[in-house]
Amino acid sequence: MTEKLLCIIGERYPLTPIPDSCVEGLKASGMKFNIRAYHAEGLGHVSVMTAKGFFGLMKMDTLIVNPDEVDLPLYSYDRIFAMGNDTLIVELYDTLSEDGFSMEDVKAKYPSLTERDPGEHWYDSIKLKESISKKGKKADTPLLSELAIEHLCAYLSAAVPTDKAEKKREKSRYYVEGLLSKGGPSTDAFKKAIGEERTAELFRSILFGTK
Repeated sequence: MTEKLLCIIGERYPLTPIPDSCVEGLKASGMKFNIRAYHAEGLGHVSVMTAKGFFGLMKMDTLIVNPDEVDLPLYSYDRIFAMGNDTLIVELYDTLSEDGFSMEDVKAKYPSLTERDPGEHWYDSIKLKESISKKGKKADTPLLSELAIEHLCAYLSAAVPTDKAEKKREKSRYYVEGLLSKGGPSTDAFKKAIGEERTAELFRSILFGTK
């Protein structure tokens, strides 16, 4: 699914692989991760992470967009397949340089999909209401994928030019440094597997491009 989302981005913003940003076979929490990053011309930093584990019973896809060339929030897509369950999490974080971001409420078009309780986290204060947290079974996968695609397209369509790229970068760094210091599900797993220093380098240089 991440490849489809990546193609949608690439149709609007040409993608160039970032040298030395490919990480293959990284292991954490029983999962094997492959990661790569791109510069999206006119948009910003894009990264893709795929993971498999537990004899193929669990798969996870992640796509992150850290836009500093247009005024959009930071975008984080996670899709988790485990034991017949399909979970879709799309979180948008306020890295905007101006107020007034709005996006058509795509979620309302999919009332049959079950809401997932995301729990409480330190970053809730900067997470936007346009974020998605849904769960379903294998039969719900096509609908969850349709929602993910429509939501990404609406996100990209909301882009407006900005001349305050550094302000956006500061907000992105605040979020990433918060993950590294205060934690998050993936952050904690990587710290345990590869240590704090390598995790910080991975997050700053490859996943979010804030270094």
